[in-house]
Amino acid sequence: MVSGSGICAKRVVVDARHHMLGRLASILAKELLNGQKVVVVRCEEICISGGLVRQKMKYLRFLRKRMNTKPSHGPIHFRAPSKILWRTIRGMIPHKTKRGEAALARLKVFEGVPPPYDKTKRMVIPDALKVLRLQPGHKYCLLGQLSSEVGWNHYDTIKCSDGCYCHMLDNDRSLPLMVFLSAIFDVELETKRKERAQLIYDRKKQLAKLRVKAEKTAEEKLGPQLDIIAPLKY
Repeated sequence: MVSGSGICAKRVVVDARHHMLGRLASILAKELLNGQKVVVVRCEEICISGGLVRQKMKYLRFLRKRMNTKPSHGPIHFRAPSKILWRTIRGMIPHKTKRGEAALARLKVFEGVPPPYDKTKRMVIPDALKVLRLQPGHKYCLLGQLSSEVGWNHYDTIKCSDGCYCHMLDNDRSLPLMVFLSAIFDVELETKRKERAQLIYDRKKQLAKLRVKAEKTAEEKLGPQLDIIAPLKY
């Protein structure tokens, strides 16, 4: 799927960490129009070129755009990183047609890595990676940081590690108790997911080392016999 390599029958999970917003959205829009089902996780880690202050001022100007006679009619201003990515992709799709509507229905976006996608293989898009597309030293900011500056209240919940929710409780005691309990629960889930992911990664590294060692041992023992069994694909 990634970067125009064809349509995959399964739903593709894309890890959006350190991808450029516009390039990621344009590639995903093409794949969605071609019929690919896509899930994007960790939208809060998407990068935007330009410093945080500049991007915040631009977004605040966008927030002031509204219908004078009835502002509730639009435009609708999203604050969550996942919805900002969704709207960016929507702007690259003819979403008022049946084809565009069906393409958007094939897209799912999330902050963090919720289950069951925490146990599935995640992909990256090289054509949209910051390290390949942004010049060294160029200013950039994270979409999650921008969202937290303009009204999104869950950045700390997503980024928190153990015990970080206590800092949230000290800073804002005006919120209802259920909000704090929900934040604590979300932090614990995210921490458990990271621990499981680290265990899986360590196990994969260990298996890779064992495989290399086994191949080296087999090569030493078999020697010239490898040329005989190689055509048989052993």
